[in-house]
Amino acid sequence: MAEVNATLKRIQSQKGVQGAIIVSSEGIPIKNMLDNSSTVQYAGLIHQLVVKARSTIRDLDPKNDLMFLRVRSKKNQIMITPDKDYFLIIIQNPSD
Repeated sequence: MAEVNATLKRIQSQKGVQGAIIVSSEGIPIKNMLDNSSTVQYAGLIHQLVVKARSTIRDLDPKNDLMFLRVRSKKNQIMITPDKDYFLIIIQNPSD
């Protein structure tokens, strides 16, 4: 767990990073660097997005899988790295 904490602190120290969340494959936040209400909101909504994106990729090619997802809006950029048991969400200000 110390290695995970060190990695999250290193990510958080990068320019523009507003927060980082590790979420279980069920959509439950495991570790976060945001306030609780934002963490729960991001975890739930991004979990739905990851499930839908992964399903779409597999519908197009059953041998393929979602590796990385980036969503950029006017306000921020959300980068998602899914894995089998969890996924990592990074929220960043793209103008920084």
